[in-house]
Amino acid sequence: MGIVKIDDDLHEEARRASAVMCRSINAQAEFWMKVGMLAEANPTLSFNDIVKMQFTAAKVQVPDLAVA
Repeated sequence: MGIVKIDDDLHEEARRASAVMCRSINAQAEFWMKVGMLAEANPTLSFNDIVKMQFTAAKVQVPDLAVA
């Protein structure tokens, strides 16, 4: 655990996003960092692909709402 210095504007965006997503500011920043790291390591995957893979890895059952 440590301190990460970020731009004041980015901190404000994380604060706003955290309220929408019902996360703490730290949890929002951690989410963005994790998704960003995974996106850099897997540039062909979309955001939705990354989130779906994270749900699968955590064994979260997400219903498929796609209409056939």
